[in-house]
Parts: sequence; structure tokens; C-alpha cells
Amino acid sequence: MHDKTIAELSLGLRNKDYSSLELTQAFLTRIREHNPTLNAYITVTEDRALEQARAADAALAAGQATALTGIPIAQKDIFCTQGVRSSCGSKMLDNFISPYDATVVERFNAAGAVMLGKLNMDEFAMGSSNETSYYGPVRNPWDTGTVPGGSSGGSAAAVSARLAPGATGTDTGGSIRQPASFCGITGLKPTYGLVSRYGMIAFASSLDQGGPMARTAEDCALMLQTMAGFDPRDSTSVDRPVEDFSAGLNGSLDGLRIGLPKEFFGEGLDADIARLIDEAVAEYRKLGAEVKEVALPHMYLSAPAYYVVAPAECSSNLARFDGVRYGYRCENPADLKDLYTRSRGEGFGAEVKRRILIGTYALSAGYYDAYYLKAQKIRRLISDDFQKAFQEVDVILGPTSPSVAFRFGEKSADPIAMYLSDIYTIAVNLAGLPGMSVPIGFSKNLPVGLQIIGNYFSEARLLNVAHRYQQVTDWHARAPQEFA
Repeated sequence: MHDKTIAELSLGLRNKDYSSLELTQAFLTRIREHNPTLNAYITVTEDRALEQARAADAALAAGQATALTGIPIAQKDIFCTQGVRSSCGSKMLDNFISPYDATVVERFNAAGAVMLGKLNMDEFAMGSSNETSYYGPVRNPWDTGTVPGGSSGGSAAAVSARLAPGATGTDTGGSIRQPASFCGITGLKPTYGLVSRYGMIAFASSLDQGGPMARTAEDCALMLQTMAGFDPRDSTSVDRPVEDFSAGLNGSLDGLRIGLPKEFFGEGLDADIARLIDEAVAEYRKLGAEVKEVALPHMYLSAPAYYVVAPAECSSNLARFDGVRYGYRCENPADLKDLYTRSRGEGFGAEVKRRILIGTYALSAGYYDAYYLKAQKIRRLISDDFQKAFQEVDVILGPTSPSVAFRFGEKSADPIAMYLSDIYTIAVNLAGLPGMSVPIGFSKNLPVGLQIIGNYFSEARLLNVAHRYQQVTDWHARAPQEFA
């Protein structure tokens, strides 16, 4: 059962090939067997999962099921879950039991999905390798000596190793797409505002976006159908009808206009990855697509702009963790100042402190105009570049990451090298656009992802483009040998 996709499992439940309880028990058994190796889960909610599975079986028997009823799903630990630890990968929230569910979690519960547990992640989603978690690094199932990518590395590793058929992730600068690429799965970062951020612990509020991670585009469509939609509790949620994301999956790609930005294929891109992208583009030509070069002239400014905007917003958002209201509190503080400084100093890890310091500096009096305001102006230029490109093409293709998964410790001593692993994904977040990563082959025996970028609210088109590719290739169906 563990090797089936969500769509196949849903059909199996309806055909009574197995019950949700049997399915859930099978995944819980695999988690007990493999999680000690991968460290993908921080918390396993076995009792709750079995209770939800029994309720799902009753709903299935009564004919009240949705496509996700009875399907085991795992939640990134950045989403608040009522009565369950919601740590965000940090010592700061190690003792935090959320009194409410995030909107995304509420919607999966309402659909009858079964929550297997909470997945490991870089601390407060700050990282590109899943090495900054308070609970230790997650290991890549394709080679446990390499990182799974970050910050949704736990989600990617769990889906790749068949410890969950689908998982939630969040993407602030590539944190769904880059780990999806490193672990050989499919991940979708939706348009900013399509999925509610209520109950999603904030890193950089104008960039953060939750989305689905699964084996196939078809499964991502099923998950996004549940996650998307207006939420009055999130002021940035967009009030518009939710499309049927599965309806157009099989649509023809005849005449689809694909853009290849020349800025994506310059110095720094691994030659093997460039070759695999060429091969993927050739498949799209066979499917009827037309390909042309486009320009994103301000692309080179995306990383500098991102690493002003994101730390600035993180320094503001993380000010709430002060040892007074909730979360970690230092022992025996001498006075109020000692309480604040030691609680934050002891509760946060090194990468979080680095970004808070950078962000506080960028927002400080005398530097705001020079850094934050200028970064926001660059952000507009990047967004305008994409809009100009989308006047000529329907989707943009390129690499998800400049390299395959790297080894533990390889970049942790060099923050700039680590930040550049998101070089192809960051611009999408700055512009608020949707983007996907789909597996397109292997280099050095590790998975490689293709990034598909679309205009605002074009998720149905992206899923169609990804699904048609997955109908003529089998890269998405391959499993790491040790976890097959």
C-alpha cells in the first residue's frame, strides 16, 4: 500500500481493497521502522491517527467521503495543530501545545484526512538544508549522507521514503520546490494568498506560502483542492472561487508557449542538470509545446533583495518570542532584561539569530531607505520582468536548484553558498507567483527537479503541464532503493 499514490489509495478505499485503519497502521509501521534513520518526523500522532482512520472508515461506509477521506497525510511542524506540539523546529517552541488548528489543518480534518504526525524542518523555516532544526538534521532517503533540502526537508524525505503519501510544506524562498527537487518528489508553491497562512507560524509574512508535496502532480491537485480558498482570518487571503484543479490535468499541451529564461542557464548551473532540462524540454516539444527564450533581466538581484526583505520581516515576526507569553523561558532570570535576553539567546539557534540581526539592522533608523525600501523597489522590477515574459509565454521552465543534494556540512560554514542554493526559486516568492518542481532524472545518482513557473492563479495550468510530463516519463515513480 505504501507505494501507491494518493489517487490510487483513494480508489482502493472506495473499492474496499483495504480500510483506512489498515492503511494508517501500514504507514505507522513504516514510520517506526524508518524514521530513526531519516529523522523526518518530530512528533508521531499515532492515537489521533487511528481515531481519525476509524472515523474515516465510518464516513466511507456512509457514502460521505471526499477524495482525501481516510488518506494519511503528515503536517510540516510549522502548522499549528490543536493539542499537539507545534515546535517549528525550534527549542523556543519545544513546549508549545497549540490551542487551535491552522486553517490548512482544519481543512484536511474536515475532508476526513488522517494526520500521521508533524514533520521536521529547519528552525522557523530558515535554512536550505534542514541542518538547523533543534531536533537534528533530516537525511535524504536517496543518500543518507546528503541533505534533503530545506526548510520542508522532513516533508520531502517522508514522501520520498514512503512514510506518508502526501505532506504539507511551506515556501518562503523555495522551501517546497528545492527539497522536492533534492528528494525526487513533486511540490507546488501556490500563488501568494491562495492558501491561508492562519495558524502557520510566520517567518516572512509577505513571502510565506503553504502548499502540497506529493509523488505526483495529480496528488498535488487533490491536496491543493482541500488547502486552497478564502479565509477571513488571514488578511492576505484572496477572495476568489477555488478552481477544480484536477479537471484539466489531461488537457492537451498543443500550442503551449514555454519560455526559457537565459538568466537560468548561465554560470553556476551544473552541466548534468542543464542536460536533463534540455531532455525535459524535448519531451514538451513532442507533446506539442512551442519553446522560446525569454529575459528576466533583474533576476541577478533577487538573492540580495530577498536577503534584505526576508530577514527584516523575520526580525519583526520573531519579536513575539520573548519568554513572557509562551515558548521557552530561561531559568532564574535576574530581572526583566535578563529574562528577555537570555530567553531569546538560549531559545533561538545560530541561523535564526543571524537573520534577526541582519533584519533588525536593515530596518533600523538611517538604514531603512538604503536597504529595505530599495529591496522592495527591486522586488517590483522582478515582478514586472515576469509579467513582461508572460505576455509572450504561458509558462517558464528552468532548474529548481543549481545542484543536486549536497553533503552534510558542505555549506553550513558558508551562509552565502547556502543561500545561493535557492537562487532559482527566490524570485518567484518575491513576485508572489506559483511555481512547481517535478522530477526529471538523476545526476550522481541523486534526483534533479525541473521548475515550472506560471502567472498568478495559474495553478491548474501548472498541474496540467506537470501531469502530462509525468504521463510520458516515470522519474516521479522511482523510489529510493532502501525505502522502496
